[in-house]
Amino acid sequence: MILGLYGRMVAAGEWRDYGISALRDVAIFSIFRHTAEHPIYRIEKRPKLAQRQGIYAVIGMDGRILKRGHDLPTVLRVLERKLIRAVAD
Repeated sequence: MILGLYGRMVAAGEWRDYGISALRDVAIFSIFRHTAEHPIYRIEKRPKLAQRQGIYAVIGMDGRILKRGHDLPTVLRVLERKLIRAVAD
């Protein structure tokens, strides 16, 4: 699901690169506009939060949590809206 969204955003010219980190307590998919920058978005999976706020989170460049939840497609919708905006421009 994440790579499908990533491919659509690359085709729209919004994103250029990604990175994957698998740490002990979190898996992170980082999205970059340019290769030598900080990530503009991070999609995190934290199993410890499964019973609380939700296992998945989309985090912006400034560290704000844009969306959090238990269902990945629901959490990714916050980025889908940006795809609709990019295609409409």
